Amino acid sequence: MRNVVLFIAMSLDGYIADADGGVGWLAGQCNESENGDSYSEFTKTIDTVVMGWKTYYQVSTELSPSEWVYRDFRSYVITHNPQKPTENIQFTCASPSELIRRLRKEPGKDIWICGGASIVQQLMRDSLIDQFHISVIPTVLGSGVRLFGTLDWEMKLKLTESRSCDGIVEVVYEKR
Repeated sequence: MRNVVLFIAMSLDGYIADADGGVGWLAGQCNESENGDSYSEFTKTIDTVVMGWKTYYQVSTELSPSEWVYRDFRSYVITHNPQKPTENIQFTCASPSELIRRLRKEPGKDIWICGGASIVQQLMRDSLIDQFHISVIPTVLGSGVRLFGTLDWEMKLKLTESRSCDGIVEVVYEKR
């Protein structure tokens, strides 16, 4: 069965967007880029991207309006706004858990949960995320869109990898 991986960046205080939904703060501590390339490594392991409507809208209108940056993957957008599919994107009104359970049964590589917080929180409640790859950005936002909501139980994780570059700490946890 395919793994479900949350690959996302958050502020030191646990937010994935500022109070206005913006992500302009997603940068390291230096002006020049000394980037590690964990994204390229990660994308070799996946063939499917899942996101909510707000993430899709932000990517397609603000972050990359001229081209769909995930064109090399099957993309699923969970929305209550039915849309016609495109060559690269399927829109679905299925619940996140329903979609993931279906996709896991299909052959393929791992499934990337790209965002947003509502999708992540629903999948966590149903224990459907196998790996958490979190890049912690050296910024404290104070408020905004919190990545993790409340759970009715404790979720134990195992650290499998960590590294830092440009002040950004990347941690990879798996369920134990």
